[in-house]
Amino acid sequence: MLKQGRWAIAAVSMLLGVMLVGQYKMTQSIAESNIHLQRTGDLARELTAAEKERDELRQQLEAIQKNDATASTVSDINLLKQRAGLTDVTGPGVVITINDSKIPVKDNENPNLYLIHDEDLLRVLNELRAGGAEAISVNDQRLVGTSEIRCAGPTVMVNGKVFAPPFVIKAIGDPKTLSAALTMRGGVVESLKYWGIELKIQKEDNIVVPAFTGTFKEEHVKAIKQGGDN
Repeated sequence: MLKQGRWAIAAVSMLLGVMLVGQYKMTQSIAESNIHLQRTGDLARELTAAEKERDELRQQLEAIQKNDATASTVSDINLLKQRAGLTDVTGPGVVITINDSKIPVKDNENPNLYLIHDEDLLRVLNELRAGGAEAISVNDQRLVGTSEIRCAGPTVMVNGKVFAPPFVIKAIGDPKTLSAALTMRGGVVESLKYWGIELKIQKEDNIVVPAFTGTFKEEHVKAIKQGGDN
């Protein structure tokens, strides 16, 4: 009877041992599974955060590109307006004052030889342009591609407005180069002074040439679209 009890105790002990080992393995497996799930959850959260950060950076980049495009467009427009003469500009250059001759007209001489004409102004302006003038005005009338300078009796018309002497020409550019272009030997200044026309050139570090305030008339000109189609 005693021997049977010992065998029963041994069997129960063995069974308990097997059950404990199985329970331990199951617990370990569950723990490993939980760790795996936790790591998977952590990775999922990290991925979500990374995707969110990526989207935010993409939005910021798109905003920057849009702002850069807008700034570039505004800069291009301002540059075109400046080149078209539609904005006030400033810089170094020369100021030229031209007045009719004070020399008394002799008998049998043509008095017009001692007066300033449109062709005289045009010669001065042409030399300034050849000297690299970047902006020019005559009596504060900005010269653009459609500006006209022509005589109107004893006066000169500029941009449709009539002016009498003296004429003040402002030109932005390198002062030395502009002055040299006008005073070269046999040039326009020497020719005008022969008839007593008063001409004074001042080099300035900073002058202002005002914007063109007239209107552009484009009745016949048409832009050509890309590809050559009108």
